[in-house]
Amino acid sequence: MSCNITFIGGGSFGTALGVMLGKKGLDVRIYDRNNNVIEDINVKRENMKYLPHVIIPSNVTAYNNIEEAIDGSKYLVLSVPSNAVREVSKSLKSYINEDVIIINVSKGIEEHTGKRLSQVIQEELPKNHVVVLSGPSHAEEVGLDIPTTVVVSSEDMKYAEEVQEIFMTSKFRVYTNEDLIGVEIGGAVKNIIALAAGISDGIGYGDNTKAALMTRGMNEIIRIGEKLGGKRETFSGLTGMGDLIVTCTSMHSRNRRAGILIGKGYSMEEAIEEVGMVVEGIKACKAFYELKKELDVSMPITDVLYKVLFEGKDPKYGVYELMTRDKKSEIY
Repeated sequence: MSCNITFIGGGSFGTALGVMLGKKGLDVRIYDRNNNVIEDINVKRENMKYLPHVIIPSNVTAYNNIEEAIDGSKYLVLSVPSNAVREVSKSLKSYINEDVIIINVSKGIEEHTGKRLSQVIQEELPKNHVVVLSGPSHAEEVGLDIPTTVVVSSEDMKYAEEVQEIFMTSKFRVYTNEDLIGVEIGGAVKNIIALAAGISDGIGYGDNTKAALMTRGMNEIIRIGEKLGGKRETFSGLTGMGDLIVTCTSMHSRNRRAGILIGKGYSMEEAIEEVGMVVEGIKACKAFYELKKELDVSMPITDVLYKVLFEGKDPKYGVYELMTRDKKSEIY
């Protein structure tokens, strides 16, 4: 297979996917603003800052000039934090034509507008087709060729199928799913629940508590997802339950790691600094807290987490509040 593909953002996941496609024989470029990341990739063949101990193939090249990085590329992968998606999309306007396909691997929604990231990209690049790639896929494992399965979706599924073909390897299996809304919402809300699960671990609670958080958290994903137009069955798949499991249970998860620190008494700011990377669950919690009020959707775990993060509520008291709410039937 011969095609050019550029990753906008040289973080852990963008680098891992780039390594995977490089091994497949594609011409891969990575754009990043950090010159140390550029030098590490091009000279040391390793991304020391974001993905250490993973050897980067020689056909993966890093650039600090975005125009050079995307010149001739048919596919652009946005692997930037969710809050940077609009700015990055806007910056691409003058460099790309309508034939370029945008592949988004960021997970979240836009704060204040509540828009899905594909909607944000489409607003800024209305002539380009957008494909979303999501699912349980820690960069640390993708980079080491550990078998991984994800899902792709788009408003026009022929482009999702095109991306499926490009990304499929014997170690990276890609399914398609026509439910673009569900795919995006599942991938965004699970970060909130993973952060809560980490706090539970940090406090010292056990498996019972985490199982409860994950199960009831899935209810919150389904409620807000269906309200926004997603399909219930999507949330039992890779971008719902699959992503929820891996993010709540793995130490690769920066959301869980940040939560553990907060549960141990770190402030939100201290936890972010210690993790050293963007903690999407914090941004997602704020965005979905605003959105669920607007849509009148019950999300009690999100409510409590918001108060812990932004209003100084003691996490243990937050758990007490969740446990002592009015009696309910599990299914309603």
